[in-house]
Amino acid sequence: MATLSIIGTPIGNLEDITLRALRVLSAADLILCEDTRMTKRLLDRHNLSKPTLSYHAHSKLARANEIVSMLREGKNLALVSDAGTPGISDPGSALVALVRKELAQELASGALKIEAIPGPSALTSALSIAGVPCAEFSFLGFLPHKKGRETIFKEIASSERTMVFYESPHRIAKALSSLKDHLGPQKQVTVCRELTKIFEEVISGSAGDVLAYFTSHPDKERGEFVVIVSGEPGAL
Repeated sequence: MATLSIIGTPIGNLEDITLRALRVLSAADLILCEDTRMTKRLLDRHNLSKPTLSYHAHSKLARANEIVSMLREGKNLALVSDAGTPGISDPGSALVALVRKELAQELASGALKIEAIPGPSALTSALSIAGVPCAEFSFLGFLPHKKGRETIFKEIASSERTMVFYESPHRIAKALSSLKDHLGPQKQVTVCRELTKIFEEVISGSAGDVLAYFTSHPDKERGEFVVIVSGEPGAL
């Protein structure tokens, strides 16, 4: 049986990987990586030496077809992203969709298996330490840079659910400024940065308060950000 293993990898701290993930990586014929250099750091940390192949947002269809061919030949492949779970804000879902389409017969017969090897996620990690209502929430991924951005902020402002999105260091101040313009003072904004890393930090308050914090601490506008806008003020 050929296997395509979708493996969650650390979002910062390289110790945050499961025993199962390490076992599957060590047994794979090939590891498909968003960035082979990032994956090599993880493999070296855990004394693994495996062949790798890049697969990322700019990979051409020929690369995806090459991967399909390897699975058809019975290879065991592992897919990882630079951080977190493949398919969440990266091209992993497109590859899985292609494999399911092109190898539907092999999947139905049991000659091929696509398996989830769960692991770290910035989304759930942030919600776990934010102390906000999250029985129901909507995840928006990375917000659009231009088209539709204003509409998204209006949707966030009107939502009764907690809303979560990722933001880059280049746009975090702009995003907080837009939240300040659209949100009422009763809605809490929580920004989690550098999750699982040495400088992990959680900043909460009104959009204006959080924006003021980053404005007065420009050195903190670095790293990876998860932004959470609470739905119901004060709800638990």
